[in-house]
Amino acid sequence: MSLPGYDPNRPPEDLPRPVDDGAANHLLGRRLPSLALPSTSGEPVDLCARAGRTVVYAYPRTGRPDEPPLVDDWDDIPGARGCTPESCAFRDHHAELRAAGAAVVGLSTQDLEYQREAATRLRLPYPLLSDADLALTRALDLPTFEAAGQVLLRRLTLLVRDGAVEHVWYPVFPPDSHPQEVLSWLQSHPR
Repeated sequence: MSLPGYDPNRPPEDLPRPVDDGAANHLLGRRLPSLALPSTSGEPVDLCARAGRTVVYAYPRTGRPDEPPLVDDWDDIPGARGCTPESCAFRDHHAELRAAGAAVVGLSTQDLEYQREAATRLRLPYPLLSDADLALTRALDLPTFEAAGQVLLRRLTLLVRDGAVEHVWYPVFPPDSHPQEVLSWLQSHPR
């Protein structure tokens, strides 16, 4: 079942652009804490322990075609809408990102079961990580917002290299073309 007028795969063209409020300024160069996050791959992932480069794209939440948005004004929250198209764009550029020397993971505060459904439905070739207990979010003081009583990540991307943040994209807009922006950066900044 799909809801009339709502398709999480296609954001409306008049989405509000998020502004850089400085909430991610402290992240560049920051060492990640050693935390094992639940993953849709079935194995916990410790981003601090990963060698090489990993693109960590953080997003508020993926929607489902058969469910209404989390709140009625979801489309009016700058940076909230577009998680599914962003995830699909990272899927579509996955081989190129790997060829440019980076692994890819998605990160949200959604629970693992919700993420498993999204990873399967969207056929994602990379894992989604669950920070449902907000351990990484709090440890790094990642930018968040609240909707319907839930703490959600603001959309940002971290390039983590050998456990430290090498580059930060924040805010991210538009989300569906962002993976190409990340790929271009990686290609112009080889390891």
